Amino acid sequence: MSGNLSIESPRDLKRLSPTELRALAKDIRDRIVETVAKNGGHLASSLGVVELTLALHTVFDAPKDKIVWDVGHQAYAHKLITGRDHLFHTLRKLGGISGFPKRAESPYDVYDTGHASGSISYALGLAKARDLKGEDYHVVAVIGDGSLTSGVAFEGLNNAGGLGSRLIVVVNDNSMSISESVGGLSFYLTALRMAPVYRSAKARLEKVLDKMPSLGPVAVRMLRRLKGGIKHFLFPEAWFESLGFSYYGPIDGHDIEAMQRVFEDAKALKDPVIVHVVTKKGKGYEPAENDPEKYHGPGPFDPATGEILRKSGPPAWNKVFGEAMCTFAKAHPELVAITAAMSDGTGLGEFREIYPDRFFDVGIAESHAVTYAAGLAQGGLLPVVAIYSTFLQRSYDQIIQDVAQQNLKVVFAIDRAGLVGEDGETHHGEFDLSYLRTVPGMVVMAPKDEKELVNMLYTALKVPESCAIRYPRGAAYGTPYRDALLNPEFLETGKGEVLLRGSDANILAVGSTVYPALEASEILSRSGISCGVVNARFVKPLDRDLIFELLEAAPLLVVEENVAAGGLGEAVKSLAAGIGHHRRVAAISLPDAFVRHGSQSELRKLSGLDAESIAEEVRHFLKDAYDG
Repeated sequence: MSGNLSIESPRDLKRLSPTELRALAKDIRDRIVETVAKNGGHLASSLGVVELTLALHTVFDAPKDKIVWDVGHQAYAHKLITGRDHLFHTLRKLGGISGFPKRAESPYDVYDTGHASGSISYALGLAKARDLKGEDYHVVAVIGDGSLTSGVAFEGLNNAGGLGSRLIVVVNDNSMSISESVGGLSFYLTALRMAPVYRSAKARLEKVLDKMPSLGPVAVRMLRRLKGGIKHFLFPEAWFESLGFSYYGPIDGHDIEAMQRVFEDAKALKDPVIVHVVTKKGKGYEPAENDPEKYHGPGPFDPATGEILRKSGPPAWNKVFGEAMCTFAKAHPELVAITAAMSDGTGLGEFREIYPDRFFDVGIAESHAVTYAAGLAQGGLLPVVAIYSTFLQRSYDQIIQDVAQQNLKVVFAIDRAGLVGEDGETHHGEFDLSYLRTVPGMVVMAPKDEKELVNMLYTALKVPESCAIRYPRGAAYGTPYRDALLNPEFLETGKGEVLLRGSDANILAVGSTVYPALEASEILSRSGISCGVVNARFVKPLDRDLIFELLEAAPLLVVEENVAAGGLGEAVKSLAAGIGHHRRVAAISLPDAFVRHGSQSELRKLSGLDAESIAEEVRHFLKDAYDG
């Protein structure tokens, strides 16, 4: 640590006094702020659970005992006290430690977490395996109140209560997921937090009943029923107990000693337990306390002032999408927007303010978001579902069953497609082209720049089919697009765009790979190679006529920021094989592996998707074609 306390493993915590633990909590917070200010990362959530992390590791004996972190945004304190203090400066950097728990990184990391709500199910599996093997250790799942909005969490709770295995579920209640927590469960947890206010009322009622003189049997039954009804009204924890859990809480999630006492009690029980702790997101760093959503995942910032250091330049892709949504909503009163706990992250913050009745944040519930959109479509509205690519994977069944099979019109705005950068394996959008190409009737497209994103959204609102538009994370290219907001262009479905024609080779690129392909063509021209570039625009349906024309003219290299299996390259190779031109097609795709974390530019270079790598692949491809 950067202070006076040296912690190499959780065992070192057990020798510390309460005063020393509180000092360590401050030291950990300082270290997290210092590192995230340089590297970016998940700040507010990790600051909120420092005392909780210390309490867990002083009471439980990890790694023998298993602590399963849901989402993983909050695991920085856990990393610092489990032997990674000396590596913490490499957080989220290429070759450094991950921003999430990672089993390959440490025996203290039990679950490669990234998507929300799986911790209870995973922990229950560990607990049941322990029981069946006759082993003896504790299993703790730490899940946030926002993650409890997901159906997966409910399924885990229901199964855990039915099985009755020894399991501790810590509900970290900070009233936030990324955006503010929404829905009935949020109100329920609020009621739990208020319950202590009413406990004294219940106690007073009991004293009154006990002191009353003998009453008739009817009156007694009525009063006892009143007491029971008040119990269920005043103690909403009865819901957890009805599932088969013992309930402790709410506990102050910044009082280490209070949590230690409760965790010791929970360890002694043989049945599943809920421990409800209340924390403050961003605790200990005033800017993050005041605006936890802004500091959920900030880029580099000035730790002294909290000012986020934004580079000047073109707007982010999600900002362009958000502007287009606000503009087109004026002409389309039936247009509604849906997101899953990512209103600002998807660029819909302004839409939410302008059209509050047409904006729906359903919480961390992507599957529900898609089926809800289907119902809205059936009711005559035009829903646009904005979800990150990696999270939309959770809705694959609903896209097929509830949208496509019902022949309903839903538009999917798929942010963070391709390589997202420092968040790594769990957050890369590597698979959307593949899984969406399998859906009957779905139009799948990817813009090369901001103007094309605007035109694609306009087109998606006009055509009768369901459409998916996928675009990357981060800043766009700086191409003018506001004229397109005023005079959008309708794009003919399934038609590509020839940008350059080449006599030696052609590149068929899509989305984020189009501009690198143009740069590669320029590089090749310096060595006398004439290489054309075609913007595919549509991955489904394909521009078959254009592809056949390209195959007849010269060897064709397909470039996409998606896995090879089921992607654009595979689709083009299939077409080429049908006309005997399979040797004239090659493809660059993401590897058949989970890509590590690092900056987007670093990862694209490693994956062969930068301009130099594309040019080199064309050279190799031409050499092989001529040698063959």
